[in-house]
Amino acid sequence: MRLCVCLVLLSFILCASADMSPIREGAKFVRDALGGAYDMFRAYQDMREANYKDSDKYFHARGNYDAAQRGPGGAWAAKVISDLREKWQSDVSGRGAEDTRADQEANEWGRNLGDPNHYRPAGLPSKY
Repeated sequence: MRLCVCLVLLSFILCASADMSPIREGAKFVRDALGGAYDMFRAYQDMREANYKDSDKYFHARGNYDAAQRGPGGAWAAKVISDLREKWQSDVSGRGAEDTRADQEANEWGRNLGDPNHYRPAGLPSKY
C-alpha cells in the first residue's frame, strides 16, 4: 500500500513539473481561431446591416484584420473562411474573377494587419 501511495505522489509531482506549454499553445490557437471566426461573422453582419455601396472591400479587410489581431489562430480562421467564401462566390454566384481577386487582396491586406480604413468608402457611417 505504501508503494502505491508513493507512486501516486510521484505521478502528481511529475505531472506538475511537466512542460505543458504545447498543450497551452494548442488551446490558445483554438481560442484564437474561434474568436477569429466570430470576428469574421461580426464583420459580415455589419456589412449586411450597413448595406452601403462600395463598402465590401472595407468589411473584408476589417474582418481579417480583427481576426488576425488575435494571433496565428485568428489569422488561420480568417484565411480559411475568406478562401471558402471566395471559392463559393466565384463557383456558385458567378461574381467574376476580378471581384474575387479584389476581395482576396482586401482579405490579405487585413490579415497582414494593414489598416482596414484603406478600403473605407467615403460616407460610410462611423459606427462601422
